[in-house]
Amino acid sequence: MRADLRKLRLDKIGFIFQFHNLIPFLTSLENVSLVLDLAGVEASKARDRARELLRYLGVDHRENSMPANLSGGEAQRVAIARALANTPGIILADEPTAALDSERAGAVMDLLKSIAREQNAAVVVVTHDEKIFSRFDRIYNLRDGRLEK
Repeated sequence: MRADLRKLRLDKIGFIFQFHNLIPFLTSLENVSLVLDLAGVEASKARDRARELLRYLGVDHRENSMPANLSGGEAQRVAIARALANTPGIILADEPTAALDSERAGAVMDLLKSIAREQNAAVVVVTHDEKIFSRFDRIYNLRDGRLEK
């Protein structure tokens, strides 16, 4: 049962956390390719996919950097690349734009929306950032743990 849950999370769900949660002793490239390595993807293909995502998110110049040497925004974009590495059907994002400036936040949300459409994936975002609300197809408000109508 536990192995089934791990496989489900690894194969079907991408997680974007408010705080990047990058592994501190791995480079940006290694942090992104790790997901694919765990899924059994050949190392060279995993690195190619990681590079593609880092380039797409504008942090390919930081592929050999350790998380401690990244700005908050760079670290978050690496974390987003990691979440997208396995081409998940569901992307769960907790305040994914918290460490980003307005322009980059909009670009990231546009990217998530584009990926959702291209990959027929669902993106569930928890956010307080009203500036990105216009980029969502549906908005649900929770107040004190209850869905508002």
